[in-house]
Amino acid sequence: MTIEEKQDRIIREFQALSDWQERYKHIIKMGQKLPPLDDKYKVEENLVRGCQSQVWLTTDTEDQKVIFNADSDAAITKGLVAMMVNFYSHEEPDTILTHNPEFIKKIGMQEHLSPTRSNGLASMIKQMKIYAMAYKAKMAGQSE
Repeated sequence: MTIEEKQDRIIREFQALSDWQERYKHIIKMGQKLPPLDDKYKVEENLVRGCQSQVWLTTDTEDQKVIFNADSDAAITKGLVAMMVNFYSHEEPDTILTHNPEFIKKIGMQEHLSPTRSNGLASMIKQMKIYAMAYKAKMAGQSE
């Protein structure tokens, strides 16, 4: 599935839900489906700065694609990071760097998140792009 298809799928999923009460339930369910992060990764260096709740984010690569793993100590925040993990995982670094999660605006999420959650979500996205940039530089160095 391309990143554009992932984006369209998220938009369709949220548009099918009647109101924000249902949408929040959906976000929480996404978080519940996120595989738990091993406690050995729940360390200071994996914390996403700028999140009010604790959010741990780790990465790996497989076949030139970035794979994100994450966890949070708060249900809605865990759902938000799960959404971003599902969106950006298994994508090449360039794809992550050039594609912004437009679905956030298209489903009206920004208007329904508290300022602290909105800042936290922006921090998650920023950190994912930083990891993608690092992997892109590492891969470029390996091909020289």
